[in-house]
Amino acid sequence: MELIPVNLVIADRTYRLKIQPKDEAVVRHTAKTINDKLVEFKTAFAGKDMQDYIAMVLIWFATQQNASITHELNETAMQEKLAALEKLVDGALGEEGL
Repeated sequence: MELIPVNLVIADRTYRLKIQPKDEAVVRHTAKTINDKLVEFKTAFAGKDMQDYIAMVLIWFATQQNASITHELNETAMQEKLAALEKLVDGALGEEGL
């Protein structure tokens, strides 16, 4: 698959990347989210330098990713428990029918 060049501006710096065309919308949305969070942190924590704001955004982003993974793992575990309970109920109901 052919890669396309994209220019992204993050924290007032331009980065040139080569990505797959199907990923362009996600990459641009991610860059926008990063820049929006930078503005949010700059507003909330005046007097810091750009490296501090970038670190804050990285910590926020990593935390969001880990929270999503934890949620997915918890959801999978819950589905497995519900399936086991359903099996027990089905077995109990099947025994009553005898």
